[in-house]
Amino acid sequence: MQPNKTLRKMSKVNPKIDLVFKKLFGSEENKDILLSLINAILPTEKQVSEITLKNPYNVSDYAEGKLSILDIKAEDEQGNLYDIEMQLKGSNFYGKRTLYYWAKMFGSQMDYLTKEEQERKKRKTYFELHKCIVISLMDFEFFEDDKYHRCFTLKDRETNEIHPDLDYLDLYFVELEKFEHKYKTITTILDRWAAFLNNADVYSKNTLPKELAEIESIKKASEKLEVMYLNEKEREYYEAQQKHYLDENSRIQEAVEEAVQEAELKKQLEMAKNAIKEGFDNQIIAKLTGLMTEQIEQLRHKKQ
Repeated sequence: MQPNKTLRKMSKVNPKIDLVFKKLFGSEENKDILLSLINAILPTEKQVSEITLKNPYNVSDYAEGKLSILDIKAEDEQGNLYDIEMQLKGSNFYGKRTLYYWAKMFGSQMDYLTKEEQERKKRKTYFELHKCIVISLMDFEFFEDDKYHRCFTLKDRETNEIHPDLDYLDLYFVELEKFEHKYKTITTILDRWAAFLNNADVYSKNTLPKELAEIESIKKASEKLEVMYLNEKEREYYEAQQKHYLDENSRIQEAVEEAVQEAELKKQLEMAKNAIKEGFDNQIIAKLTGLMTEQIEQLRHKKQ
């Protein structure tokens, strides 16, 4: 399902870069793609049939240097509000940041007035508040278990009861990196989206796996990425973010390899210490552990 990493060659822009993510999922002509992704994340009983973009992608924003507004804000047919974003890097305050996004979105409903409401000097009331949903697609591991998709909401700690007057918060987390490394089979629509987002930059319309191509919205997303054009400002931003993304991945990979090597060395040294206690000579210990005789001799001196 995943491309061979040794042969990996990027042929398209990477949808994990926030600008590309918003251009792909936050454009009016691609609302069906966004709807498919949202419904893949939401549970069956909360599926939506229509999405209105509140801040659709606008190339002029990037020409004017507004490169920080890269989340996608939307509203469904029930009036529920969504904030959807792609995050490449975690932080110690990521959880607080997510809650802040939700609180800001929920509270801003009281401040927003339509033109008609402003003319009538109408005030918003608490009855007009709608549920606010934050969807975080994350290219890092945030939780310690193996689940890559979860939702937090407000409920009674003991009974799990959800009171309708408190059911105004849903926080969804999708850990793409965890899916990439720990999930080998694909069963759900979300599995397919996760597999696509992790490898979309190396797939073409001719190499998109059957399991992904059979989902029409994923097939369309792949085709849109293949022909996506970035103007000069967008390209500068994209290349800077892509470089950071690749550098960060290399740094993480190096750290993992160093940790593995350290663990292996620790194991070898422990074996050597036990062999020294048993009275084996350096040549035999070297064959058993893979250590150099000089390293074994140093252990003998430390022991003394």
